Amino acid sequence: MNLLLLFQDAFWSAIAALGFSVLFNVPRRMLAGGMICAAVGHAVRTFLMQAGLDIVPATLVGALMIGFLGIGFGRYWRAPSLIFTLSASVTLVPGVFAYRAMLGILQLSASTDPAVGGPLLVEATTNAIKTALILGAIGVGIIAPRLLFLREKPVV
Repeated sequence: MNLLLLFQDAFWSAIAALGFSVLFNVPRRMLAGGMICAAVGHAVRTFLMQAGLDIVPATLVGALMIGFLGIGFGRYWRAPSLIFTLSASVTLVPGVFAYRAMLGILQLSASTDPAVGGPLLVEATTNAIKTALILGAIGVGIIAPRLLFLREKPVV
């Protein structure tokens, strides 16, 4: 496992989260929280994938890390945890699988050869299902810590 690549992955994930945090008008003093959530969550996912775990469970564990850290930062800054988890979870979105699924569907619709249609359909469906599973893992991973630590009165 290359530790330098893992740190680079965490760094660029933090930069991406910073961009989305600014886009979502996160207060300046809370930007570091979203960046840390993204860096840790994406680095955990990358580490687990390098260790041999599939992308779906690795994404679930990374999203759980983001969710737990978001709750911690929310308590520290007395702010909703969504401020930190939303921008951090964007870095886990499976853009490549979604792109390949849409590209396969477009190629399938343009194909006139029935022999080509079968493999294209299988590939497009596989990528679409993997995209849906990863998005579901992100959602479950972000919301599970909030459900575990549900409190009666709001943070703010």
